[in-house]
Amino acid sequence: MVERRLAGLAALLLVWGAGIVYKLISIQVVQHEAYAREARSHQEAPLEIAAPRGAIFDRTGELLALSAPTHSVFVNPQKIELEYASSILSAELHLDRDELYSRLRAERARGRGYYVVKRAITGGEWQDLLKLKANSSQFDWIQIWAASRREYPNGEVAAHVLGSVDFEEKGDAGIERSLDQDLRGVPGKLRLLTDARGRGIESRLIADPRPGMPLTLTIDERTQYVAERELAAAVAAHNATSGSAVVMNPNTGEVLALASFPSYDPNTRPLNEQDRAARQDHAVSAPFEPGSVFKVITLSAALETTNLRPETMIDCHGGVLKLPGRIIHDSHLGIGTISMADVLARSSNVGAAQIGMRVGPENMYEYVRRFGFGRKTGVELPAESGGMFRKLAGWGKTSLASIAFGHEVGVTTIQLAQAASVIANGGLLVRPRLILKKGGQPVPGQAAVRILRPETAIAMRRMMEGVVVLSYGTGKRAALAGYSVGGKTGSATIFDFATRRYTHTYNGSFMGFAPVTNPAIVVVVTLNGTHGTAGFGGAAAAPVFKAIATEALRILDVPKDLPDEVKPSLLVAKAEPVDAPPDDSATDQPNILADAEEEGAQPEVPGPKAPNFRGMTVRAVLEEAGKQGFGVVPDGMTGIARRQDPPPGAPIRPGGRIKVVFAR
Repeated sequence: MVERRLAGLAALLLVWGAGIVYKLISIQVVQHEAYAREARSHQEAPLEIAAPRGAIFDRTGELLALSAPTHSVFVNPQKIELEYASSILSAELHLDRDELYSRLRAERARGRGYYVVKRAITGGEWQDLLKLKANSSQFDWIQIWAASRREYPNGEVAAHVLGSVDFEEKGDAGIERSLDQDLRGVPGKLRLLTDARGRGIESRLIADPRPGMPLTLTIDERTQYVAERELAAAVAAHNATSGSAVVMNPNTGEVLALASFPSYDPNTRPLNEQDRAARQDHAVSAPFEPGSVFKVITLSAALETTNLRPETMIDCHGGVLKLPGRIIHDSHLGIGTISMADVLARSSNVGAAQIGMRVGPENMYEYVRRFGFGRKTGVELPAESGGMFRKLAGWGKTSLASIAFGHEVGVTTIQLAQAASVIANGGLLVRPRLILKKGGQPVPGQAAVRILRPETAIAMRRMMEGVVVLSYGTGKRAALAGYSVGGKTGSATIFDFATRRYTHTYNGSFMGFAPVTNPAIVVVVTLNGTHGTAGFGGAAAAPVFKAIATEALRILDVPKDLPDEVKPSLLVAKAEPVDAPPDDSATDQPNILADAEEEGAQPEVPGPKAPNFRGMTVRAVLEEAGKQGFGVVPDGMTGIARRQDPPPGAPIRPGGRIKVVFAR
């Protein structure tokens, strides 16, 4: 009996022991990894070490953006008293308490054991937390980790190009956003061993963070600074609402400066709607009706698709053109028949409309598209607008006339810079670009595409030079000391979509290049929301072009091709011609018409006088001009000199240029 009981007990012990062994094998061998992972989840906190973002430099090596060492604060939401922690951390880190509490509660509900309360804390916040933790062990749940903070040492300079980062150090605007993956780098990994109370005991590095790729931009910080300074001054002087400027190498597409106003400091976060509005990049994302600068595209298309030439005479109908349902006016009443070159120089809307009708809708549409309008340029910035250009099927009866002088089309300043570069480089469409190098390696630009014949581009250069050098040209205020300049003004009346009427405010623009014979730079300036004739492109934007181009040419060390002026004031007439406002808006602006009647008037000034070339052959004119040190802008290359501007005996600056019309 006893033996049976002992045998049963032994069997029971054997089964019990086998069960224990089985359980041990199951725990230690079969399910070892699962239990180990669960244990580690309670004992270890996985941490991500943010990688420093790549530095951003300008083309000369000037530092534009960097990641400076700082600290971040994190907690374990599963092991803290949420309301107490929210009160302490919000006070020390200057955060909204209720918002922080909501976030911590949400992280706890998700089962998260790690939450970054604030990245890149300030030096003062770091010192305050260290004191707090040093005075009492009850704050051991506050964990501080080394991190980095994005800084922009030049403040507002190139803000719209660089952009900024959010609280997680991710790009949210500009290059920081469009090339975020390159700049962000690869985060490191770390495991933090904690005790039963969640306090850190030791850490183990799993992988080092890899810094982001450094970028070198095409931007020149010195030129950028000048562009922003002059743009801001012009916006203030003309009470404009906004403005933009682009400086570009027409041969490579490299953008040397891209300015937008209003501006902002990317080191700070926006506090209100006004701050957020200032972050809009007007140069690439705010299309506008360009007005008369668009005549460059119209005349280029005419040279390529019709028998019109710079010397071809165009009937401007006295400055008034009646079309079905509307009337187009020039601001220069009384303009009769003038050359196509003078249509550009005088900025005649009627003349441009006449030329546009000779080009025809199909050809006009084709060439506007060729110049890149109606689609994005592809510049490396987010939120770029492709502008507005309707398909032919959407054109109205008078759309061709309107488009010919820059209405019923929306463009951006960067698109205008791209278009002006076509004329400046001899007929090639070159895409604007902002990235010069990635990680020290050159980044090639896109291949250029020929869209104009070289002779067309050269003819347009000469006509655009006339806009600046002729006494009746609308762009005289863009003239540079020591450099020949070609350009075009634009003054588009702003359309109010609410009232369906044109207002008395303008988009004043100037696009130009220098030197004319071998352009090194293209500069485009736009001021939005200017007022009166003082806000037209020739009066408001051309002087900004002059200031920016003068500094850019000096910085680039471009050789001068003309003698310096004796007095810049010699170029200013008593009453200058102005761009024509659109459609019938000139009818209620008598001041514009009165000024136009006095065009060409020159003040009495001492100095050189224009020689008399009338009756001379082309060769004789060129030889005589060379002897006396004057340049010649020929209108036609056969016959004898019939007319010239300035006229014989008129004052002219040393080294100035004289337009001479040749005919049989």
